[in-house]
Amino acid sequence: MIVLLLLTALAHVGRDAVTPVPTSAAPGAAVLVEVPDSVTIARLEYDGGGDWYANPSSISNLLEEVRLRTGIVTARRESVVRALDPALPDHPYLYMTGHGDVRFDPRERAALRAYLLGGGFLHADDNYGLDESFRREMAAIFPDRELVELPPDHPVFNLLYEFPEGLPKVHEHDGARPQALGIFEAGRLMVFYSYESDLGDGWEDEDVHDDPADVREQALRMGVNLVLYALAGSGALSDAGATSPGAAP
Repeated sequence: MIVLLLLTALAHVGRDAVTPVPTSAAPGAAVLVEVPDSVTIARLEYDGGGDWYANPSSISNLLEEVRLRTGIVTARRESVVRALDPALPDHPYLYMTGHGDVRFDPRERAALRAYLLGGGFLHADDNYGLDESFRREMAAIFPDRELVELPPDHPVFNLLYEFPEGLPKVHEHDGARPQALGIFEAGRLMVFYSYESDLGDGWEDEDVHDDPADVREQALRMGVNLVLYALAGSGALSDAGATSPGAAP
């Protein structure tokens, strides 16, 4: 099974090791996946007044589930970075959330654009109230691209766990349907925006939001898929000519 081969490779490679594994995008195509000794998720700190630090237990819980479910060695806690942090390119998965306004200055926008075009992956998780300012900033960072809705058959929805209807609904917000939106570069999904879903709330400690067990499980499964996608599709793919998983149709 392709996914099991990917997980086995990810769990056993060292900091400087690479191993060829097939991907779901092109059966039989080999890619070189390089994974550090300990995988973490970087939370993006931003200005504008929004609570970038929302859902404080979410990322550590997700990292633990990635370790338990895949065998990948993960850190116990998140990293926190700003857009101009020199360590930003070291993180294959950049996560941002919040309830309020997001604002980047021109230098930060340029740094985020370079990070994403260079192979990085941004997951923006609307925690209710983020939408308007996030869309404004994405339009400023990528004026030549648009957020497009991902179809349910996109590989991010079936890399390990199956989501035949796409992004799961975690919190009601306005009662609208959940949407997974993305920005692509040469077929690679580099920005994943979870809107009207609130995955991070589902990753939090069980007693924080009292989410039903099945809803929290769906949120964690989606999070595991996202981490695997970021690891397999980021700059860690170093085999020239290989096809990244999740090429846009």
